[in-house]
Amino acid sequence: MTVARSVLLFVLAAVAEIGGAWLVWQGVRGHRGWVWIGAGIVALGAYGFVATLQPDAHFGRILAAYGGVFVAGSLVWGMVMDGFKPDRYDIAGALICLIGVAVIMYAPHTP
Repeated sequence: MTVARSVLLFVLAAVAEIGGAWLVWQGVRGHRGWVWIGAGIVALGAYGFVATLQPDAHFGRILAAYGGVFVAGSLVWGMVMDGFKPDRYDIAGALICLIGVAVIMYAPHTP
């Protein structure tokens, strides 16, 4: 159950951070205004809190692993929200990052 909870928290963190950044991007670059920017700032703040809910207590490990989730999640977000079409190198890179997440988070660590 701990791994499932951790994965769910990584997904929630990705939605908050990537979604927040996208909202700010749309507010500024898409000229959608301050409401979009404000919503993005709130979502980015929520990301910081979601990360603290991870079962592992090591900030460096959580953030390092989340970096891989962010890479893969950003490509998925771009596909869904902006019609981005990743090439085989984008996909390979994202898979490598997710393997890194699995090693960092779920391999046995020495105390």
